[in-house]
Amino acid sequence: MSRRLLLQLTLTLAAATAAAWPAADVLAQANYPTRPVRMIAPFPAGGGYDFMARNIGIRLTEVWGQQFLVENRAGANGNIGSDVVAKSAPDGYTLLLGGIGPQALSVALYPKMPYDAMKDFEPISLVASQPNLLVVHPSVPVKNVKELIALAKSKPGQITFGSPSNASGQHFGLEQLKQMTGVDLVHIPFKGAAPLHTALLSGEVSVGFNIILLPLQHIKTGKLRGLATASTKRAALAPDIPTMAEQGYPIDFDTWYGLYAPAGTSKEIVAKLSAEVGRILAVQDFKDRAAVMGVELSGTSPERLSAHMRNEINRWTKVAKAANMKID
Repeated sequence: MSRRLLLQLTLTLAAATAAAWPAADVLAQANYPTRPVRMIAPFPAGGGYDFMARNIGIRLTEVWGQQFLVENRAGANGNIGSDVVAKSAPDGYTLLLGGIGPQALSVALYPKMPYDAMKDFEPISLVASQPNLLVVHPSVPVKNVKELIALAKSKPGQITFGSPSNASGQHFGLEQLKQMTGVDLVHIPFKGAAPLHTALLSGEVSVGFNIILLPLQHIKTGKLRGLATASTKRAALAPDIPTMAEQGYPIDFDTWYGLYAPAGTSKEIVAKLSAEVGRILAVQDFKDRAAVMGVELSGTSPERLSAHMRNEINRWTKVAKAANMKID
């Protein structure tokens, strides 16, 4: 075989191989997933992040026939699990069920983050939100937010305000309330929503923001008093409790959850996941199960989640700076 013919054959083979690679990529994306998918929940089992990850994972497994395996990687306010995903291969086989903590509040709190919340992830869908209630122990002589503010101003530094943890969304809500009204409330952080709930019931702390599910049953029996819903609208589980904004204090901080892939994941895979997750979130059985926990399902486009994150990061960064909140 002549040298010229050999060279031509080599070039032809190389061109054919190169042309086949994008075709193979397209086929792989169209057939996605072809093997098990790992879904990271960056908080311990039993909470809202875990609930959303497992329920979405179960339904994706049923639809596509590949296992969506939930892995709890807790620590550093969700930053550890989020960082695992940020540094994973962008192939659609490692996903993150993130949310307000690691994708917004952490950005406002940590001077040095292990990942860039806006650049290191491909948003897939905003999947759910859960309202918080402002509640007081019955011994506190107030029936609405205005009366609470008046009482706090008459007793500066004497009224305790509990949150599920330092730097939680509820803590941010407290700081925003303090900045908006000038009241001096003493923040008492706990190690989770359940310990805070116990402290509110016993009167160990006088006031607190907590996720709706825990205080609601005790509001109905009079063991706690609900003053306001910290959301843009009244909660379906507590329609008689007005929002903070309705009472003149426009504070809302729903605990929200979003689904992400590592940055660089193909648009085709992201679009396929977003469409299927949106369909799953509209299934009535899933909506009913979530509603029992006070969780409202809300599938969105990737662009909607990206815009939501940007807004959340901007507003909570302002609150953190004004309150000098930071974690080194």
